[in-house]
Amino acid sequence: MRKTLTTLAALALATAATAEPVKVGMITTLSGGGAGLGIDVRDGFMLALKQAEGNEIELIVEDDQRKPEVAVQLADKMIQSEKVDVLTGIIWSNLAMAVVPAATAQGKFYLSPNAGPSALAGKGCSPLYFNVAWQNDNLHEAAGAYANTAGLANSFIMAPNYPAGQDALTGYKRMYEGAVADEVYTQLGQTDYAAEIAQIRASGADSVFFFLPGGMGISFMKQYAESGVDIPLLGPAFSFDQVILQAVGDAALGVKNTSQWSKDIDNATNAAFVESFEAEYGRLPSLYASQGFDTANLLLSAAATAPVSDAAAFQAALEAAEFDSTRGDFAFGPNHHPIQDIYVREVIKEGEVLTNMIVGTALEDHADAYAAECSF
Repeated sequence: MRKTLTTLAALALATAATAEPVKVGMITTLSGGGAGLGIDVRDGFMLALKQAEGNEIELIVEDDQRKPEVAVQLADKMIQSEKVDVLTGIIWSNLAMAVVPAATAQGKFYLSPNAGPSALAGKGCSPLYFNVAWQNDNLHEAAGAYANTAGLANSFIMAPNYPAGQDALTGYKRMYEGAVADEVYTQLGQTDYAAEIAQIRASGADSVFFFLPGGMGISFMKQYAESGVDIPLLGPAFSFDQVILQAVGDAALGVKNTSQWSKDIDNATNAAFVESFEAEYGRLPSLYASQGFDTANLLLSAAATAPVSDAAAFQAALEAAEFDSTRGDFAFGPNHHPIQDIYVREVIKEGEVLTNMIVGTALEDHADAYAAECSF
């Protein structure tokens, strides 16, 4: 377990001198499988704090080890002992489901820089819960929409058996108009995909849609490349993002994937973010880093506008989302999930570095499918 305590400057606005400090608890994955995702969320978040000036943000960072029971213990400690005002940081949807409902029930704001389970977008929504990344289904819905335009008619679909994996295949099927050759759920954290690759080989599919984040995706991609199966792959950014590509290698070249962010989105905020992240950390930012950066800037914008002790005013300030996002225009829907464009990217090589390039837009101003079920 790991803990750092940092007091950093926030946003330079005229009201900064009288603004109320905000104590933030970040619970994220910093060790074991999937640590790269949490590290990038943390680093993007802390970069935004470092770049800002004005309000005082006190940040406590803890490692959940990708274990729900650890995340719950950390959240309880942060709320009851540390007296945090805001929680953030969770990567995995099963951990979010273990932490977020209890945190919001105790009057704490939760800003998600990643996990967006459907249960928190619909009937289980809360006025204190904001997702700054996406609802889990979204990037998979975009992949389904892209598959239609690409003429893919018989997809083999696969994801881990946990809330985000279930949302992934639900999202793909919601938009995809073709047939499903087979639908397979793997174990969360699985590293051997020989059986699944054999199923793909025998399926008669013309495409494979898969969602396997972190180390799961690395293992699958390497084994798939070695298998000789030549059925085209398609997936969300989570399986083809900067965190994963260098480990996968050239096997990922040319694969299409869907994302609400890319380092080549053409706006000044994104260009500055990519440049400053690389300068600060010596690597290109990932999707997760951009989400951490945007989450911090949303928080800073709200803290500069309203005191966190006035929950109604602070909620309204978060809902206004008056910050410069790496994605350009940013707005929340009525259930506090983003309405945004989702792009099609292709894995390319820039020199010796694998990365992504936008080649199209899959969905414009896309909202999630659960907002109508949410009522505050």
